[in-house]
Amino acid sequence: MATPRTRPRTALLWTIAVLAAATVVVGVVGVVTATTGSASSTAITGTSLDGKQVTLDPGESGAAAAASNAVADTGEQLVVPAVGLDVPLGELDAVDGQITPPGFREAYRVRNLGVPLADRADGTVFVVMHSLRNGAIGPGNLLIDVDGQRSRVAVGSTVRVGDARYTVTGSERITKATVAADADVWADEPGRLLLITCLQRPDGSASVDNVVIEATLDR
Repeated sequence: MATPRTRPRTALLWTIAVLAAATVVVGVVGVVTATTGSASSTAITGTSLDGKQVTLDPGESGAAAAASNAVADTGEQLVVPAVGLDVPLGELDAVDGQITPPGFREAYRVRNLGVPLADRADGTVFVVMHSLRNGAIGPGNLLIDVDGQRSRVAVGSTVRVGDARYTVTGSERITKATVAADADVWADEPGRLLLITCLQRPDGSASVDNVVIEATLDR
């Protein structure tokens, strides 16, 4: 069940600056489909965790993914033992107000939001990843309960990002239309981790919500 948060809206000036640079996060961890079709010049295709060929949905920004300076594997892993997630950790940039990973088998830290992993005690580490529909599995699918329309990761679960260990403190479902304006989501707070992925729908139609999972750095 999503857990409401009552955090004060700290670092307001930082948040405003972030939203100016990343004004719309509708494409954050954009929806993909396991079907194929005609591709545009910026079409993003790849392979899911279960070996299916997938293509970024029309309307998601392949251009943003292509321009994100993404690295698929930094040599670190994102691990959530409770749900069996263990994938490479890459990095990318938010581009023109969108965060769109180019790969479907990795998680990505957002370089130009929050802090790098080395500075995790001083701010928020933002990690995004794709979830997939039409039978394909991406990293985000392991984090979501599609039928229940919520996170699968229970409060108290461990998350490891590289050599950092966090404990999950809550999760929530946020519409893609409103997430960019949510100052609580984008607050830069010491020792905080945010995992963000699309919440797929039971009928297989395009996702309209994100699941945001919050965790706190273990001391």
